[in-house]
Amino acid sequence: MTETLRAGLIGLGMMGRHHARNLRALEGVELVAVADAQGDPHGAAPGLEVLPDVDALIAAGIDYAVVAVPTQFHRDVALSLAEAGVHTLVEKPLAFDIGEAEEITAAYERAGLVGAVGYIERYNPALQEMRRRIADGQLGEIYQIVTRRQGGFPARIADVGVVKDLATHDLDLTAWVAQSQYAQVAATSTRRSGRKDEDMVSVSGRLADGTITNHLVNWLTPFKERVTVVTGENGALVGDTLNADLTFHANGESTTNLWESMASFRGVSEGDSITYALQRKEPLATEHEAFRDAILGDASNIVTMREGLHTVRTVEAVLESAAKDSVVSLDA
Repeated sequence: MTETLRAGLIGLGMMGRHHARNLRALEGVELVAVADAQGDPHGAAPGLEVLPDVDALIAAGIDYAVVAVPTQFHRDVALSLAEAGVHTLVEKPLAFDIGEAEEITAAYERAGLVGAVGYIERYNPALQEMRRRIADGQLGEIYQIVTRRQGGFPARIADVGVVKDLATHDLDLTAWVAQSQYAQVAATSTRRSGRKDEDMVSVSGRLADGTITNHLVNWLTPFKERVTVVTGENGALVGDTLNADLTFHANGESTTNLWESMASFRGVSEGDSITYALQRKEPLATEHEAFRDAILGDASNIVTMREGLHTVRTVEAVLESAAKDSVVSLDA
C-alpha cells in the first residue's frame, strides 16, 4: 500500500454514520475531516471537529471525499469537490435529475478525477457472485430479470419517492448484472402514505440486449424483501440480498437428449438446486475498498458516474412513464 490517503466525509446522517465507520476501518486510509451543517447526531466521528460545509472540508487538505448529504444537495457539493481536484464517491442516486447528473459527470471526466456512485447493492456478496456466474455462462442466454424490493416506510426519507430512493438500486443492479442498459420502461405508481411522492411502483422493462425485466418496489409492505431472480436457458439464479444467499435452480431439461423435432425448444423442468456458500463481507466495506483501489489505479470495481448518469436517466424514464401512463424509450 502507498502512503495513507486522507479522506473527508460530508453528511453524518443515517448513511453517513456508516461511511464514517468504514472509512475509519479502511486500510491505507485516514478519515481526517467530516462536515455537516446539522452536526453529528449519531456520534459517528468522535475526536473530529464537525466542519460546517464542503469548503471547510476541502480546506482540511483531503485526497478524496464521500458525499452523503440529501440528494438535492449532491450537485453543489460534488461540483465544489471537482473544482478543488478531489476524487469523490457520491451516494446514490448521483443527482436529483438528468441535468445535474450530466453536469457532475462531465466535471469529473473533464478534470480526470475518479468519480463514483454509491450503489451498495452491487457489492452484496450474493449479487457479486451472481454476476460472476452469469458472465461465466452458467445460465446461458438470459431471458428475464425480476427484482422485489419491499418493506416498511423509512423515517429517514424526506426529499424523494420510492423510485429515486429504492428502485434506483434495482435499475442499477439489473443493468450491471446483465451488462446491458435499459432500452425502454413502462411503470405504474401510487401514493398511499399521504406524501407528495410515490410510495409504490411496478416497472416492466426491456434491456438493449432483449432481456425483459420486472421490478416491484414499495415501502408499504409489512415485511422486508430484497430478491433478484435471473432466468436463462440453463436455469435460474436467485439472490437474496438480505441474507447474502445465492441459489441456483437448474433447468432439468436443458441437457436432455431429445429427437431432432424437439430440439428447437427442449423445455423446462425442475432440476437440482444448489445454495452456494459465500463469504458474507459487509457490502459497504467492499464498496469503500473498491473506491480506494480506484484512486490507486484499479477502477475495475466501482460504479462510474457515467453508469450513475444512465441510471438517473432510467429513473426519470420510470417517473415519466408512471405520470403519462405510457412506454418510455431511452436513447442508446
